[in-house]
Amino acid sequence: MNKDSSKLKILIIEDNIGDFMLINEYLEEQYESPDVLHIKSFSEFKLKTNDTNSFFDVILLDLSLPDKTGESLIAEIINRFAETPVIILTGFADLNFSKKSLTLKVSDYLLKDEINSSILYKSITYNIERKKSSLLLEASEKRYSNLFQLSPQPMWIFDIISLQFLQVNKAAIEQYGYSEAEFVNMKLYDIVIDDLSIEEKFIKANEIAHNENIYKGRIKHTKKSGQIIDVDVYSSLILINGRDYESSILIDVTEKIKLEHKITKAIIKTQEDERYEIGTELHDNVCQILASSLLSLEMLKENITPESVQWINKSKQFLNLALDEIRNISHRLAPSFFDFTTIEDTFKELLEGFNLEKKHEISLSVDFEKLKHIINSDIQLNLYRILQEQLRNIQKYANASKIEVIIKTESDAIIFIIADNGIGFDVHQTKKGIGLSNIRRRTELFSGNMEIETSPGNGCRLNIKIPVY
Repeated sequence: MNKDSSKLKILIIEDNIGDFMLINEYLEEQYESPDVLHIKSFSEFKLKTNDTNSFFDVILLDLSLPDKTGESLIAEIINRFAETPVIILTGFADLNFSKKSLTLKVSDYLLKDEINSSILYKSITYNIERKKSSLLLEASEKRYSNLFQLSPQPMWIFDIISLQFLQVNKAAIEQYGYSEAEFVNMKLYDIVIDDLSIEEKFIKANEIAHNENIYKGRIKHTKKSGQIIDVDVYSSLILINGRDYESSILIDVTEKIKLEHKITKAIIKTQEDERYEIGTELHDNVCQILASSLLSLEMLKENITPESVQWINKSKQFLNLALDEIRNISHRLAPSFFDFTTIEDTFKELLEGFNLEKKHEISLSVDFEKLKHIINSDIQLNLYRILQEQLRNIQKYANASKIEVIIKTESDAIIFIIADNGIGFDVHQTKKGIGLSNIRRRTELFSGNMEIETSPGNGCRLNIKIPVY
């Protein structure tokens, strides 16, 4: 029979010399040169293994030593050699104790009367490999646990079926203000806000939980204090004890968004100032130059032949057209609703200028009496620019005959709707253009939300909701 050439170092703790010789004989039948250390008592064990460098591939332990027995003996051995498989060798067929010994991290439990060289060899080989795998798994779990608990970013794990929190790390506890005990009694939708109803929160939480690979999204969460924060969520499935859970990393981007909005507002203000300056220059200077030209032409009539008058009249027509066009451009660049007109009047002027050729049936509904108490000039100007942008989209792509514009208030929010009966589009396939991106950006500047309702052949409806505090 070919013997195993593994160079194993084996510790046998056995006070019965006959049993030791039999076990040693079994080992020599299976291994070419086993390195065996025989110890007869617990006191000898402490003496000979006191060196912290002591190492064994496997320990064969008799439960009845003259100076220690049973559970206390097992505990001492396991405590000293936690990474070494310990196989119990006993003459007692105590099933209950054999089960209990396994809970004490014993690797195997063998009856001396039933052992032979083959059984002992299989037990040693199997338990050494199992211990190696167990140690690798424990090391992996420890690394993951350290990454989870020591991460500076909040993290949590939740059940994808019940949405119950399973674990949260220290950073999540500190950021959200809930204790660990409070967290594990909560569900994911208890944290999700997004101005949703309970049913909508549940749907949103399920959307995060039941993704195929990794969920990436920005949503609003609420802290225990009631503070609402914007969070970038990155979630992926993990398997724990054969069951699917979701692990999430949470990045608070509230301050980042505020800074981005501040920068964007500054850029937009600069753009609006430039537009206003250009619009004013066109209105006050260029229009005056053209008006002076009209007067000059009128004075020329007295000094030219009757045949030339028709050319003067033609020139005056062109100048009047130019004046009208420049006034329209200047009003679009510098809308004058701040002090002189209402938002309703300004919107009417914009829509009339858009529909000069009467190609569209346009309806405008403005809840002005309620709006004038809550809307400020910044929001008013941005709504105007949003309407300008969407009218350009409708003119360029929609092929619409009807346009509906609604501005109203609803639960401390401004609702702005722009709808058309055009050709529509597939929001999932159509690449979002600069126009819609600009509209979304302007909406988000005021913590608003934009939704698009459209499909091929069914027109487009732009729903914008801006909270007013």
